[in-house]
Amino acid sequence: MNVFASQWGEYHSEDDLRQFFARINCRTTAVLPIGQGSNLLFTKNFEGIILHSQMRKLHIVDETADYCLLRVESGVVWDDFCGLTVNMGLYGAENLSLIPGEVGAAAVQNIGAYGVEVKDLIMQVETIDRLSGATHIFSQVDCDYGYRHSIFKGSLKDRYIITAVVFRLSKTPCLRLDYGDLWQRAGKNPTASDVRRAVITIRRSKLPDPALWGNAGSFFKNPVIELAHFETLVHTYPDLPHFFADDNHVKIPAAWLIERCALKGKRIGGAAVYEHQPLVIVNCGDATPNDVVELSQLIRERVAAKFRIDLVPEVCFI
Repeated sequence: MNVFASQWGEYHSEDDLRQFFARINCRTTAVLPIGQGSNLLFTKNFEGIILHSQMRKLHIVDETADYCLLRVESGVVWDDFCGLTVNMGLYGAENLSLIPGEVGAAAVQNIGAYGVEVKDLIMQVETIDRLSGATHIFSQVDCDYGYRHSIFKGSLKDRYIITAVVFRLSKTPCLRLDYGDLWQRAGKNPTASDVRRAVITIRRSKLPDPALWGNAGSFFKNPVIELAHFETLVHTYPDLPHFFADDNHVKIPAAWLIERCALKGKRIGGAAVYEHQPLVIVNCGDATPNDVVELSQLIRERVAAKFRIDLVPEVCFI
């Protein structure tokens, strides 16, 4: 089922953005900035303007013997950026390889994988205020980053458009290999290139190719629960995988919860829980937005009933 927007707009510079917002009434016109749209589910036609960045420049801002600061514009494809940093001999982004999307959206979402979040690399985020057209630069602290969260998804949602992000990458090895079997896949004495190659191999083995199976990647966030709740669950499910978020909270893989609810392969209409990775909902070819919504609600209900855990969608419903 196709859905449509009233208008599509692209911008190539900050001046383009300022001129765009000067022409419209931001208080009455719905504007939705997107990257590649990989984390969005349009449930109906969008009565507004979809806005997409064509700003794709990258340059070195500063460097020392230990690190390099790269200013990357919002329309750069995220995985292209990861590949470039590896080719430059820089460390930090390799664990985030093959995540779909673009740089601006990555900074909004605080994407993460294999023990690394993009906030770990961000120095500052450059934006344009939709209302005034003024440039505003946010430090990493200003962005209020958390698990799949930023201030751009919270209190400042719909206020600023990200135009560029400044990343700090290391010139000396600082590999994170303590997640899953990444250390085995990366080989002995791995380089950033080895880790990137291993991450890509793992992701391709577990996740469906969007060109063959329409999907939004991980559909739900991994829930973080109270320690007391975890201790109750692990008594019943001693094989429960977990990661301690802090002294009082534990992160549980959502995929494990879904699988233990016997939902692998569950299908509603044209939407199905992916057989090889239950955290992913795929379009079997004829799914409607309502099929995906119904299936996601069923998953949440089953997990809540069995584990008393509320799964929160990582995908944004529009």
